[in-house]
Amino acid sequence: MTSMFRRTLVATLLLMGVGLPSAIRAQGGAEASGAVTLFENVRIFDGRSATLSAPSNVLVRGNRIETISTESIAVDRRADTRVIDGGGRTLMPGLIDNHWHAMLIRVTPAESFGDVGYTNLLAAEEATDTLMRGFTTVRDVGGPVFGLKRAIDEGIVKGPRIYPSGAVITVTSGHGDFRQLTDLPRTIGGKLTRMEQIGGSMVADTPDEVRIRSREQLMQGASQIKLTAGGGVSSPFSPIDVTTFTEAELRAAVEAAENWGTYVAAHAFTPEAIRRSIAAGVKCIEHGMLMDDETARLIAEKGIWLSMQPLPEGLRLGFPEGSVQRAKADEVWPGIARTYELAKKHKIKTAWGTDVLFSRALAQQQGAILASLVRWYSPAEALVMATSTNAELLALSGKRNPYPGKLGVVEQGALADLLLVDGNPLEDIDLVADPGRNFLVIMKDGTVYKNTLIQ
Repeated sequence: MTSMFRRTLVATLLLMGVGLPSAIRAQGGAEASGAVTLFENVRIFDGRSATLSAPSNVLVRGNRIETISTESIAVDRRADTRVIDGGGRTLMPGLIDNHWHAMLIRVTPAESFGDVGYTNLLAAEEATDTLMRGFTTVRDVGGPVFGLKRAIDEGIVKGPRIYPSGAVITVTSGHGDFRQLTDLPRTIGGKLTRMEQIGGSMVADTPDEVRIRSREQLMQGASQIKLTAGGGVSSPFSPIDVTTFTEAELRAAVEAAENWGTYVAAHAFTPEAIRRSIAAGVKCIEHGMLMDDETARLIAEKGIWLSMQPLPEGLRLGFPEGSVQRAKADEVWPGIARTYELAKKHKIKTAWGTDVLFSRALAQQQGAILASLVRWYSPAEALVMATSTNAELLALSGKRNPYPGKLGVVEQGALADLLLVDGNPLEDIDLVADPGRNFLVIMKDGTVYKNTLIQ
């Protein structure tokens, strides 16, 4: 069957809740569990160190790294054995974006509430591009992504590993509430709005509603829960300074998540929104760009994660001049530099992500956004953040982790998500900004998705 027909069929089956035929699943499946790939003569960035290793060899069997050695590694030259001569290039972990919205990249805001089949197909194409940029894992912090994740995991669509939150949980007029004034008043217990029907976001205005909506996301396979504890830039009726959920409402989500062995991440800019989230038991603050020194100290003392994004100017300028969203963006953007400085000052556990929305062009700059961290960090520090540090945050999902195993590192026993880079990114981090040219091999879960060294 043609690629487009196959994708349309897959999207339709997923939307109908129909199991996928094994023949379809097999066509895009991962390589056989016994397949072997040997990388010879590579310098390793292991995801933790500030220097490359001595020339080494790395053996991948199935989906895990089996052996790393400076000595030659003997392998049986079977049909399913691949030997890649690294030529002294850099082998590093696949990149991780810890603040991604896979369903909201190529659509416009209006399209995100439209034809679900169409948006799923767009998201599938974007997922493949994401993987081809070297991002082998993303933490999706809001959107109806469960079907896409399933299609990727079953080998139907090429894309990164996805740690899904499912629908963003918000309050009436909170960040993530994209209803119009004509949708009001809301009937408690009444018909769901379009954004809720498709699983983009859910409105919850009491602890009981928060508890229900959180459990619904967990039931669908959420690896963590995402709430919006304060105002946001893109939402039309959500001022930045507003603190939304009450502590009791936030705590209801935390209790539901902890009962499932996982955690809550809260969108919060202001000190009050951050402090209330921490008091309720939230483990990760998304953004935090208007925090003060006292709040940064609290985050550090409590061991809370800060998931930060060096948002590009292109994202701010994408909002129409004179619009409410542009005014809010102008309020938030100056806080980016100060928040990174506070994170460094107080040694906060800091994860990295992009938070690209509604722009394929900006998504293509994913690696460049990572490289922009050199305003505050060395190339090695930035790359450690986007690999092993991000993986530590992913592991916070405990038994809800959809991909048990070590990610973000090159070490024996780790999952085989690897990039072969033409150059040394620890010296020139801009290499990650041009993955088409500089990522010669891209491997996820032991499967090679790109190899320009084939002879």
